[in-house]
Amino acid sequence: MEVVVGLASSERTLWYVTLAVGLVVALVVAGMLLTLLGLLGRIQAAVTNLLGSAGKVAENTSNIPQLEATTPVLEQIAAEGVVQDGYMNALSQGYGEQQE
Repeated sequence: MEVVVGLASSERTLWYVTLAVGLVVALVVAGMLLTLLGLLGRIQAAVTNLLGSAGKVAENTSNIPQLEATTPVLEQIAAEGVVQDGYMNALSQGYGEQQE
């Protein structure tokens, strides 16, 4: 005995609505995936650019530890400036005064 199952019109309508909703959901998911792929491409480009800049920053800041050696040199320069100022004061004493 064969049983043929036919869909009633309300069941068929429900089936079509379910298929339509599924299609809409699938299209929305596909659109979201395309948006996500576009954003990932932009992020990758930004990271690549950032890595290039980071190398330049590292190159520019590699000499900073050598600045620690400048403090003693600056102290020597300041001490020499004081000596030179003393010499200039000694040389200029009496300069410009009118002699009678």
